[in-house]
Parts: sequence; structure tokens; C-alpha cells
Amino acid sequence: MANKKLGNIKLNETVLFVCDIQDKFRNAVKYFIEIAQIANRLTEASRILEIPLIVTEQYPKGLGSTVPEVNIANAVGVFPKTKFSMVIPEVEEKLKTLCSGNVRHVILCGIETHVCVQQTVIDLLSKGIEVHVVADAVSSRSQMDRIFALERFRQMGAIVTTSEAVLLQLVGDKDHPKFKEIQGIIMVSAPESGLVNKL
Repeated sequence: MANKKLGNIKLNETVLFVCDIQDKFRNAVKYFIEIAQIANRLTEASRILEIPLIVTEQYPKGLGSTVPEVNIANAVGVFPKTKFSMVIPEVEEKLKTLCSGNVRHVILCGIETHVCVQQTVIDLLSKGIEVHVVADAVSSRSQMDRIFALERFRQMGAIVTTSEAVLLQLVGDKDHPKFKEIQGIIMVSAPESGLVNKL
């Protein structure tokens, strides 16, 4: 039991990663609109709770920028990349400056689950950073790829969670000074994004 990961997030040691939620994926990725909507809940929470937000865009010249449905105005960096993983040198350098240089938890959302999200999970875990993959805020072109990637994340030791669960975990107490604002975000339930019938 002592070695079992409990996924207990510490607010001041946490960074939010938003992976490649770009315009050219809009018509290809399953439940794209729902994923963007839920990712926006997370970015809004990152603003309220002052959690650093890191955003990447895969080959933006060809695939476009992060869609406007996801407000990334509070991002500490928006990084173009060609590598699948978000863990590129520029992101690694930025991580060293965040959370007093002590980033221990990354909340991760975006696309595609089995490619860029998966490679990011592998790279973060290999650096000893605990990864919380928000299952209702990641997707792929294929539901099969998405579901098997989520299963692989569990096997690798990542925490697979939901947007509402992670947001409430971040505040941890109804007496938290920002609880009411976070409660406002989750007052309307997140869309199911195709997961419920897969469980």
C-alpha cells in the first residue's frame, strides 16, 4: 500500500498542459467540440487558481492555432512543435521556472490521446512527474485508439481522472477561497464526450 499512487495533487506544485487542440483537427477527432469545451473549463480553472498553463501546437503552420473555444490567454507559454510529445526543450526550460522549480503534478488534456498525449505521458512519467490525464478532455480520431491509450496510461502509472474530479480535488474544501468560482465552472455537468458507453 505504501507504494501505491494515490494521485493527491498539491496546488502549488501543479501545471496544466493543453496539447494541440487545433483547428485542423476539428472535423477529424471524435467529440472535438466536447473536448474543447471541457479543456476550456480546465483553462478557466487554471486562471482562477493561478495554476501555470502550458500550451503546445503541433506544426501550427499547417494545422492552425489553438481553437478559440479554448481560452489560453493566461498561458505562460504557447509552444509550436513537430515532435509528438509536449516535452520539448522549450517546455522543459519553462517547467524549471514554475512552481519554484518543483513541478510534481501535470494535469493533461488535448489530442490525440494515443499519439501526442501518450508520448507526453511517457516523457513526464520518465522525469518523475505525476500525470493526471483528464479522460473526458482527451480524444482521438478513433475511439478504439482513445480507449486503449487510456488503459495504457493506467498501466504506466498515470492517474486517469475526469474534469470535475480534478477541479474539486484542486480546491479540496468548500471553504477554499476560490471554491465558489470553481463550483460555478462545474455547475453545468461536462458533456460525456463518448466515454460513458465505453465503460
